[in-house]
Amino acid sequence: MKILIVDDNNTNLRLLTGMVQKLHGCSPIPFSSPADALAAMPDLEFDVALLDYMMPVYNGVEFLTEMLHFDKYAGVPVIFVTADLDLTTRMDALNAGAIDFLTKPVDFQEFKARVQNIAALADARRRHSESLHAGQSAGAESLREQEREIIQRITLAAGYKDPQAAQQRMRVAAYSEAIARAAGLPETFCRDIRLAATLFDNTTALASDTSLLKRGKMTEADFRRRTSAGTAGDESTSLLQLSAEIGRTYRERFDGQGYPNRLKGTAIPVAGRIVAIASSFDALISERQFKQAWPFEKAVDYIRGKARSHFDPALIQAFGAAVEEIGAIAFAETVPMGFEAA
Repeated sequence: MKILIVDDNNTNLRLLTGMVQKLHGCSPIPFSSPADALAAMPDLEFDVALLDYMMPVYNGVEFLTEMLHFDKYAGVPVIFVTADLDLTTRMDALNAGAIDFLTKPVDFQEFKARVQNIAALADARRRHSESLHAGQSAGAESLREQEREIIQRITLAAGYKDPQAAQQRMRVAAYSEAIARAAGLPETFCRDIRLAATLFDNTTALASDTSLLKRGKMTEADFRRRTSAGTAGDESTSLLQLSAEIGRTYRERFDGQGYPNRLKGTAIPVAGRIVAIASSFDALISERQFKQAWPFEKAVDYIRGKARSHFDPALIQAFGAAVEEIGAIAFAETVPMGFEAA
């Protein structure tokens, strides 16, 4: 695994280079000048990029913008290294396409965990792409394992940036599994939706998850970025396709008044209908900067009251049947990812 490092501070560059060299199977490609690194493109071959934020000539965001003019680097995960904790700075980096951050001074154990996870994500995506191009010879089970790994790595990376939001996704995924099982859906689907729904609101952090850290209302551009990200990927029936399908459809309404496509009734895929209930319920019982958490029973009654308008009435019945299990999930201190269940 080759890791590009761009940092104009030679001390920091040596430190990051040394850290990469300590990682099994990773080799550094260091540059002290962002201009020199850009001049070497597109001949450079690397799987992950570590970029300093504050640099002369090109800062990290400007460098990344220039780097992405080369199509071959479009899918490369980018980690920013910065001493700036300002949210605006981090939003600029996310807008440009960063997937994660490391804060100076960099702790090696944190560096190791984050970079190895991102490197493994890049490798899993590469192997999955190669397997898809290989067609039937790859084997369905092999593809499934690669997709499980990709989803797990994305979830871990998102959790580094915002642990609270990561737990929200774990709860929504667990609620979705409980609703699906109460609705009598096949056991394989119940397990699959638990995995796929972990990405319900940033369906490919493979792409920029700009709005992940935003506080307040999403703009239409934010929403379209998220839902269009979910359209990427292969056309086979797969966990990644299920994640994409959920991301595109969980904001639709049963009465056809949702978005982005105003789908109605069973034209909305069942996974989207389930996650619509699970995500709405969790939003009600969760405290946010702009609202208090609702009491559990009040939230349950509200969701039930939206049958036929917002939600599928048959799935609302399943929600009611699973409400005891949902309560246990809601009040748990932490909710596991559920990857062991696949």
